[in-house]
Formats: sequence, C-alpha cells, structure tokens
Amino acid sequence: MSKIKRTPSGEALTGLILDLFRANGLLLTAGDRLVAQLGLTSARWQILGAIVDAERPEPVAWLARNLGANRQNVQRIVNDLERDGLVAFEINPHHRRAQLVVLTDKGRQVYDAAGRLQVPWVNRLADGLSVREIEVAHRVVTALRAGLKDAGEANE
Repeated sequence: MSKIKRTPSGEALTGLILDLFRANGLLLTAGDRLVAQLGLTSARWQILGAIVDAERPEPVAWLARNLGANRQNVQRIVNDLERDGLVAFEINPHHRRAQLVVLTDKGRQVYDAAGRLQVPWVNRLADGLSVREIEVAHRVVTALRAGLKDAGEANE
C-alpha cells in the first residue's frame, strides 16, 4: 500500500500552519494581558477593531464574516460590549432584525487606550525583523487566507 506524501511546499506549509496555531495562542494570551487593565480581552479588542475598521456601521453577521469568525461567538461578545457601554445597536434601514453595531464614545476611548498600549509592545516584538521580512510573511498569510476562503466556498 503506497502512502500519500506531501509535496515539499505542502510539507513547508504544514510546518508554517502548526507555527501559526502556536503563535495564535501566544498572541491571544499576550493580547489578553496587554488590555486586561482596560476590561478587554483579545476577542473584545479584535471586535472593537473590526467595528473601527468598517467603512460604515455593520451588523454582527458582517463583522463575523470580515473577521472569519463564528457569528454566534461574535454576537455573544458584542452583547457583552453593549452591556459594558462600549458599543450600541442602531436600527438598520436595510434589515429590520439585523441591527447595526456602532462604537460609543466610551468604546472609542477604550479602543484608543488599547492602541496606546499596543504601540510599544508591537515595536518591541518587531525588533530584529526587517520590514521586508514582515511584508513577505504578510503576503504568505494573505495568500493562505485566500486559499482557505476559496476552498471553503468550493465545499459549500
């Protein structure tokens, strides 16, 4: 019986994927520590960032899609953020039930404070890496995301 083998690039990508899993866990833990004093977690911070980055207010389903996250998980976190006064819901003129999520003034202040904490942290993390190396890694991760998205759509 012949064993199916990975191609050299498949083998290299497997190693990268395993390292990305490990890095993701470490990033979430570091992010949790970094913003804990603000009453945030990495997940809450990520969702606030998605709201800030959106061109216009979006419903939870769109935020989840943009993050590549589960809608129910995003809804739960958005509900927590709303309870804490960091986001609010607005009527969506295009869909009665899918309310729009907007940042409150308090949410903007907390998000900006998180950004101020992130700057020295990310600058230390980037020490020893060239901009070129970071840009190449970014292109690889972007291509990997696109391939995963295409594969997911092909399976639907």
